[in-house]
Amino acid sequence: MSEADLIARLERRLAPLDDLAGRPPFSDFDLSGERPAQPSLRDASVLVPLITRETGLSVLLTRRSADMPTHSGQIAFPGGRRQDEDADAIATALREAREEVGLDPAHVRVLGASDPYETVTQFRVTPIVGLVSHQADFVADPREVDAIFEVPFAFFMDPANHQRHSRDYNGQTRYYYAMPYGDHYVWGATAGMLRALYLRVFAEG
Repeated sequence: MSEADLIARLERRLAPLDDLAGRPPFSDFDLSGERPAQPSLRDASVLVPLITRETGLSVLLTRRSADMPTHSGQIAFPGGRRQDEDADAIATALREAREEVGLDPAHVRVLGASDPYETVTQFRVTPIVGLVSHQADFVADPREVDAIFEVPFAFFMDPANHQRHSRDYNGQTRYYYAMPYGDHYVWGATAGMLRALYLRVFAEG
């Protein structure tokens, strides 16, 4: 599939924000059986930045600072909690990407939204997929981000790379998706959102 055909497919398969309301969310609990009730979920958004490179689309990811109160040291998309001044989930994702990695929104063309994702830390996350110009510059905010790196989009869209891992937590075994790439251990909510994006774009109908 050519890059142009892939981008066109993404635009067809991704959703306008208004179409997400009726979609059942994915979650951190999908591989672990029954999902507990989480009545007080907080709205958040992430940007899934797809950068146009000569070798094809790549996904920009960050390693969160060890000082962050949640998910410290983990691999994540730029993103965070919705603020009162944010008009919608797209505004949240673009603001957070500018704050965390210095991405100018002028270099982003929003392609649409992927399915909502609920985290064990009680966030309802809306992933916004954006096509990012190869001319964009990135500067990490050291308060939130220890490193910025890229992974080929094709790697994450290959189900052969969608591994199921587990670990014991508070006396229970939790199962989750993991997509290790080189020295980067992509797992948990980030891997779950990438799995959901694969299902929406390539595995439906």
